[in-house]
Amino acid sequence: MKTQLTGMSLSQLTDWVKTQGEPGFRARQINDWLKKGADFEEMRNLPANLIEKIKPIASAQPAQVMERHVSKLDGTEKLLFSLEDGHTVEGVIMRYRHGITFCLSTQVGCAMGCAFCASTLNGKLRDLTTGEMASMCYLANRLTAPVPLSNLVLMGSGEPLDNTREVFAFLHHITSPDSLNIGARHISLSTCGLPDQMRLLAQEGLQVTLSVSLHAPNDQIRQSIMPIARAHSMDAVLDACRYYIQQTGRRVVFEYALIRDVNDSLDNAQELASRLRGMQCHVNLIPLNDVKERALRASTKAQVERFLNRLTELNISATVRRQLGDDIFGACGQLRAQRLKTPLMEEGRS
Repeated sequence: MKTQLTGMSLSQLTDWVKTQGEPGFRARQINDWLKKGADFEEMRNLPANLIEKIKPIASAQPAQVMERHVSKLDGTEKLLFSLEDGHTVEGVIMRYRHGITFCLSTQVGCAMGCAFCASTLNGKLRDLTTGEMASMCYLANRLTAPVPLSNLVLMGSGEPLDNTREVFAFLHHITSPDSLNIGARHISLSTCGLPDQMRLLAQEGLQVTLSVSLHAPNDQIRQSIMPIARAHSMDAVLDACRYYIQQTGRRVVFEYALIRDVNDSLDNAQELASRLRGMQCHVNLIPLNDVKERALRASTKAQVERFLNRLTELNISATVRRQLGDDIFGACGQLRAQRLKTPLMEEGRS
């Protein structure tokens, strides 16, 4: 595998450049181009012989935009990235009044097996590297120019806390002034609920927002739709959330996909409120994206409203997530799953 320059800090890149027999200042020049999403051919202020030397052994952008779909409804952009080994992953550019958010993947596929998600249909194939995740951000940032990305959400395909080494390195990297310098408070990380890894994240000294995919008010329902819940009880997950709040001072966001006749009753709302009462948190209610390979269906708009009102009556902070990109396979994993069905690209080969 080639050396992925996008995953290096400036000091690491400087050391690497020197091992190639080049002066250290070349690292700053290369890094400035990398942040712009540029490949070697665009690095016009570098000597041609330097490019010829490093191109066979290094990757400038280990991710490349393979497909780009723009929603006619709201301007959301769904990106399909190709990686150097032929795998594909997704990212989404979302435009809000407060800025531009990029949702990125952390793994090729996912091993969590949630019953309502398209990301996990083909299982997990491998983790993404720091360099690949940074490259996706650089390329997305290039597409939104002159307005830069202002927020990141690690909510695409994969479980970020099942890839802690690379994800933690990526978080430190992308918040650096030598990278995109995105403030940690403008980054959200979503997890299915891995208590030990949640505690490790709390100890990283980062102020990222922790989003926990809860999706149920009790263990019985949660285990029926999220296999990982059989290994980690809700009590264990919520204890880890309290630890995160204590260590970081940040509130936790609970993601709750409303599934018709599964977790959307008023009794479910009552039970959820009782579990969360007294915790510094917010509930993000998500109208389920229908995945045709799955049997579960979204709650009605009326039921979503009733569920929201009951939580609000019980003094639980809650909102309904705005749905974006419905006309372009906006949900996690849908575009990749659709692409894998075509003969033009199968996982691991082109």
